[in-house]
Amino acid sequence: MKINRLFLHTAAALGAAFLLMAGSAAGLSGSLISAYAAEEPAAPSESVTWQNCYIEGESVVVEGSLSGGITPADTAMGQDENLYLLALDPYDDDVAGNRYVQSVKKELGQVSFRVPLELGTSESKLYKKFVACIWDGGKYIRVSEPIYITNPETVAVHRDSYKEPLTKKGLLVELPEISDAFELGVSHVIVNIPYNALFGSGIDYTYEGETYHFNKEIVEAYDNTISMFSNKGMLVNAILLNGWNDGTPDLYYPGTQKTDAANYYHFNSKTEAGYKDIKAIATFLADRYSGENSDYGRVQNWIIGNEVNNQQWNYIGPMALQNYVDEFERTFRVFYTAIRSTCANDRVFFSTDYNWMNEANGTTKYNAKEFIDSFAALTRQRGNIDWNLAYHPYSIPMTEPEFWDDFGTGLVNWEETSPVVNFANLAVLTNYMHRPELLNKEGEVRHIILSEEGFTSQSITRGECQELQAAAFAYAYYIADSNPDIDAFILSRQIDAPSEAALSCAFGLWTTDSTTDNNITPARRKYIWPVFKNIDKRAYTLEVTEFAKDILGIERWSDVIPGFRWAKSET
Repeated sequence: MKINRLFLHTAAALGAAFLLMAGSAAGLSGSLISAYAAEEPAAPSESVTWQNCYIEGESVVVEGSLSGGITPADTAMGQDENLYLLALDPYDDDVAGNRYVQSVKKELGQVSFRVPLELGTSESKLYKKFVACIWDGGKYIRVSEPIYITNPETVAVHRDSYKEPLTKKGLLVELPEISDAFELGVSHVIVNIPYNALFGSGIDYTYEGETYHFNKEIVEAYDNTISMFSNKGMLVNAILLNGWNDGTPDLYYPGTQKTDAANYYHFNSKTEAGYKDIKAIATFLADRYSGENSDYGRVQNWIIGNEVNNQQWNYIGPMALQNYVDEFERTFRVFYTAIRSTCANDRVFFSTDYNWMNEANGTTKYNAKEFIDSFAALTRQRGNIDWNLAYHPYSIPMTEPEFWDDFGTGLVNWEETSPVVNFANLAVLTNYMHRPELLNKEGEVRHIILSEEGFTSQSITRGECQELQAAAFAYAYYIADSNPDIDAFILSRQIDAPSEAALSCAFGLWTTDSTTDNNITPARRKYIWPVFKNIDKRAYTLEVTEFAKDILGIERWSDVIPGFRWAKSET
């Protein structure tokens, strides 16, 4: 039977106060010795630094070290000899009103707790954050930062291994043109899933005792799309987005208002209702697209949000970088735990744009490098989970296809503080991700995918330039393909989007006669089409990219690409 520790402590404190008053009334005050002789400290001496938090069998093990000293026992703050472990919900930042799950005697040095996981019950610790506290006779005082479970995959039902495609070549595909994608030999695809559109009727899903209602027509459309891709051996990358829907207010951070400045909004894990919604939907999606049912298909990579270092794509409202990252990390962990506790070997990513150290304003736009650094520091402190990076290395400007001359903009260089990192200096990113503080918990470089990039065939200054587009793709693909730290190169897009083409961002392999971005249809293949098709085929790759050497002014690809994959085949 669990008894609220706060109640016990409060009762004890009231009892002590009653005895003191009774003693005074009896004329014994002169013989009573004050319970607290020493001066009350302003803060406790104890400080707990966490080292591990993991599931082991049916328990959660939380390990750390207690340093700083022991608050004197003759003070109110030091009167209790125990150290208490509290388990808080992710949205709860206040220890008041919570109960401890285990206590140990205060001793400097290593400290360890072992508590029941209680998976599948109302007391489940799967999503909890654990904090260490002392008791001052009336309240808990926090003496640690929070830490979360780092291995939720331990309890996953779906344990199929991660299936690596044969090549890194990917494409944003228009589903009606799936046969063209098959002909092109696409290995990686993108599917956008807006959370705000999933609620509805037709599919009832019960999670942790609550029933959620999903739009059957929309979910079945995703079933069709994802299964069509994955059943043909394509690796599906699902981007989870949060568009605006007046009917789903719990999905938005408290106080967030719809704004024309935002395309998508930050997922809300700050309230109980928002936290429950996002973990339920994430679990539903991970379970449905686990690959167990071929009619639904399989998603292996999950990207949480889009270019989250820019609030245009992840709006929460003006906020300092550290506060913004704190909220994003809170939300990312909910997604991560939901996905990995369902499908053990799925990978979870967040994405940034190419503004590595550029265009930040400190309130709604943040440098990608500083966002990554801050996020990594928080996850090391709160439990080093296997987060991964989806990066968008567009040319600068995007209205010109060449990236190899981007050094002339003054925004691209080989320093780790380069304003922009794109294909011209992609090694700046991958080298940086080798830093010890950015490695995963196994000491390995995290997975990096290039999940969105494109090259225009319609220069804003020179008009149509299809050969330049094809040359830029060939060079960029070879750079990515020859870099062992890049897992995938996903080109945007299969067919020109009319809205983008109007801005001289005609990124497609096909032109289009469509006038809106709805139901885009192909018109004519561009010069890039056969280059894209054959670039990952040993027998044709060098032949199909030969034209690009004159455009770039080179004789051999290996002269400009370190570790060029096809170097031995070059004559």
